[in-house]
Amino acid sequence: MEAEGLDWLLVPLHQLVSWGAAAAMVFGGVVPYVPQYRDIRRTQNADGFSTYVCLVLLVANILRILFWFGRRFESPLLWQSAIMILTMLLMLKLCTEVRVANELNARRRSFTDFDPHHFWQWSSFSDYVQCVLAFTGVAGYITYLSIDSALFVETLGFLAVLTEAMLGVPQLYRNHRHQSTEGMSIKMVLMWTSGDAFKTAYFLLKGAPLQFSVCGLLQVLVDLAILGQAYAFARHPQKPAPHAVHPTGTKAL
Repeated sequence: MEAEGLDWLLVPLHQLVSWGAAAAMVFGGVVPYVPQYRDIRRTQNADGFSTYVCLVLLVANILRILFWFGRRFESPLLWQSAIMILTMLLMLKLCTEVRVANELNARRRSFTDFDPHHFWQWSSFSDYVQCVLAFTGVAGYITYLSIDSALFVETLGFLAVLTEAMLGVPQLYRNHRHQSTEGMSIKMVLMWTSGDAFKTAYFLLKGAPLQFSVCGLLQVLVDLAILGQAYAFARHPQKPAPHAVHPTGTKAL
């Protein structure tokens, strides 16, 4: 009787927690990029942020949306992908504008050059949009033709979450290459780590496809590795070479 009397409180409370968790899933993924976006706008320098992070997330979330057509999963995960795609396009727009402004004498490059040596290093935001649209069109057409194949759908889902799990790898490599995390927002990485831990727990509790949970754990490990780099490089900073010149237009990767 006592338990039944508390139903009026527990049921709406459970619903409220469920809505809160769903909202955190939808919007939580973009929050880590807010401090990085603000830092780039404030300093007008995007060298510390690898735009290949944007590439990884764009590919991962486009594939995840296509996976949804073959195997339906939680709606918050679908909305999260759509919002993440918009966020990455905004990040790309800012980084491209800042980089071009700092490289006044650099040769202009475009997507239609089809130069693999300068892939994802174009001079106009519209070139990135063209590339994303081309990838979406090709991947969408292949998915349309193969949607009835269970093997294809499961492989598509695995590729989507595996690509997302590699999110931090470009930043990890960039930090290792420069032996520094200068310009990288520590707040962003801390938010990555907490967000990925929450996301992985959400996958496990909601019974999401196994691919989501496994790759979520891998993502947390990569985040921790980047935090380890930040700690190590802060304790043992690299000494700048004498008379070294550091151009403002250095690529992040």
